[in-house]
Amino acid sequence: MFVLIIKQIFDLKKSNPKTELFIYQYVPEKVMVLESLISPITAERKPYEMFFIGALYSCIAIIASMLLFTEHVSIIIVFFIVLMCSRIMYKTIKIEEKKDFKYSSERKLLKEHSRALALFTFLFLGVAVCISLWYIFLPAETASTVFASQENSINIITGNAINPGYMLKDIFFNNLRLLCICIVFALMFGMGSIFIIAWNASVMGVVIGSFARNAIGGNYFATYSLGLLRYLTHGIPEIIAYFAAGLGAGIISIAIIRHDYRSKKFKHVLMDSAGLIMLSVVILMVAALIEVFITPIFF
Repeated sequence: MFVLIIKQIFDLKKSNPKTELFIYQYVPEKVMVLESLISPITAERKPYEMFFIGALYSCIAIIASMLLFTEHVSIIIVFFIVLMCSRIMYKTIKIEEKKDFKYSSERKLLKEHSRALALFTFLFLGVAVCISLWYIFLPAETASTVFASQENSINIITGNAINPGYMLKDIFFNNLRLLCICIVFALMFGMGSIFIIAWNASVMGVVIGSFARNAIGGNYFATYSLGLLRYLTHGIPEIIAYFAAGLGAGIISIAIIRHDYRSKKFKHVLMDSAGLIMLSVVILMVAALIEVFITPIFF
């Protein structure tokens, strides 16, 4: 297949001397690789398919990391997930940036951006659910080695949670700090926030898996379902907030890269991005309220 693609490129080059200017764009569209399994347009139409893509990427990342590395496996898993997700996220942000120039109605833009947020949320859920199942079914010692960094992070959070002073404002400002990191990463790298989000998905997966594994009586299915409800009740709003902020900052980043800041509509891009970031802060506050006041009532 690779030979045929190269042959086609040289045939085009003979007929058009300027072909070399778009060789870089030509090859990635034709080569079938893992990060190209689904297009952003298809994913926005059928966002639930991203759940299975996220699960597949996570399985590949875990297996490859366990086979190829003996140390820092937990971080390398996240790196592989980010690597495979980066193309779909970058392409989606580019599409959303173009919508800012196509639509002037804020209501219409919010509706269009909600499709991208749904896409990213299902991707997050696929990663989190897949990692939680790996954590449950791997031998306890192996799981602790493979997900060592995630477990350390959970222990720190748990230690803070038992502190009486660790209440609503502490949870909100901790999440707000992560939100700011997402914004900075997205401004710097376009889709840079995917690392923070992939990391949070892996931690969420380990939390749910640990909750199910520690079930009294070993009724994994019932406890696993309870764990999903307990942690995703506030986890889903949190991740939507991170994605909204990352999307808003990413749109600005892509607009600058494409030199769209020179256009008259760049102010509209900034306003739209600012709206997404402000919305993310509101959603983050709602998530903190759910975690502090609602989750303890039912779980």
